[in-house]
Amino acid sequence: MTVHFIGAGPGAADLLTVRAVNLLRSAPVCLYAGTYLDPEVLAHCAPGAELIDTQGLDLDQIIAHCVRAHAEGKDVARLCSGDPSVYSALSEQKARLDAACIPWDVTPGVPAYAAAAAILGAELTVPEQVQSVVLTRTHARSTAMPETEALANFARTRATLILHLAITRVRVLAAELAGEYGAHCPVAVVYRASQPEQLVLRGTLADIADRVEAAELRQAAVILVGPALAESVDCAQSHLYDPSRDRTHITR
Repeated sequence: MTVHFIGAGPGAADLLTVRAVNLLRSAPVCLYAGTYLDPEVLAHCAPGAELIDTQGLDLDQIIAHCVRAHAEGKDVARLCSGDPSVYSALSEQKARLDAACIPWDVTPGVPAYAAAAAILGAELTVPEQVQSVVLTRTHARSTAMPETEALANFARTRATLILHLAITRVRVLAAELAGEYGAHCPVAVVYRASQPEQLVLRGTLADIADRVEAAELRQAAVILVGPALAESVDCAQSHLYDPSRDRTHITR
């Protein structure tokens, strides 16, 4: 048997990959994080599949379900919100499975920030303005951040900044970021991107905290900061598509 770590995407049942859907249809056991998942995603599971919500379980309890399924010869679909490469506890789970000699593989998914950008109709990189995207989070009651990854260090780059797990600290963070980006820098907050409860808030570093607090958002939201988030962006033309670019050397 194999434990399949599957990117469940941002929530919508139709934003899973074909590979993810096929794995869900064939797995007798599915572990999923109910906090962030639209229940419709589970409709892809096989009739009679064992569905286990992990939001109330610790890591050892989750792995125990995998060990038990392994002993029974059953594949496990381990659904991760967004994409398993970011904030999924993939490393810890892999280490425990390796120690138990249980095979595993990984299927990527649509990350929450990409779904948020699509909803906003935003390109996060704008020619000659911003060409980098920083994905990070902040520390409150969660795992400590490395000292070298202080938010101020990322802010100095003025790259498009994507903040996960940070919505409850938005007022403090906005004030901190305003020193580098400026108080009028565009900000967007997307709550439960692609799910029925989806909510989009637009503003600036000066007023986004008021909007978030008025909406009473406490979880499942992505914060996007930077000039690329302006609703109308004037930018230089990309060299790749510039009509004056010499294309005679391009082979077909």
